[in-house]
Amino acid sequence: MKSINSIILASLLILCLSSPTYSQEPSSSISHNKETIWLLIDTKKLVLEVKQGEKTLTTYSNISIGRNGSGFKRKRGDDTTPLGTYHIAWINRKSRYHLFFGFNYPSKENARQAYDKKLIGVYHYRQISQAHRNHQIPPQNTPLGGLIGIHGLGRGDKRIHEMMNWTHGCIALTNEQINNLDGFIHKNTLVVIK
Repeated sequence: MKSINSIILASLLILCLSSPTYSQEPSSSISHNKETIWLLIDTKKLVLEVKQGEKTLTTYSNISIGRNGSGFKRKRGDDTTPLGTYHIAWINRKSRYHLFFGFNYPSKENARQAYDKKLIGVYHYRQISQAHRNHQIPPQNTPLGGLIGIHGLGRGDKRIHEMMNWTHGCIALTNEQINNLDGFIHKNTLVVIK
């Protein structure tokens, strides 16, 4: 029994997404008004809210975040969920995690902080900044990591999801929750992680 649980846990702890299938289509910036739907993720309460302006449309509780909590993501593999403001940059409907809504991580702010802390050099800083200026998905293979987003469990064990934070930095919901969330999400949806 213990070895089965170890296998299940190991399968849940693999990277959020192995190889994304997305296009580098430019995304237009959305206007944020009282009609705009956006997501608020509270990493302390482990809650994801779908908002329309200031109104909460629906709430998903008992979400999972990175194994090392949330904060400033210093490097690839640190298992930290990055705080900040992002947009949905791509949607992978063939993810092994059922559905995957990829963020435009690292953001310009992430890159600036990392550059200031000497975690990335000028080359990666410029790469990330240029991608954002051109409304493109920033490079996903810098020292800051990538492939951060919201996903389901796929074939993962829901019991483990309910017991612990298990991702490598993503936000995880159950398959049922992410199917429901799918009705609200589109490319460019604003996501605020606090």
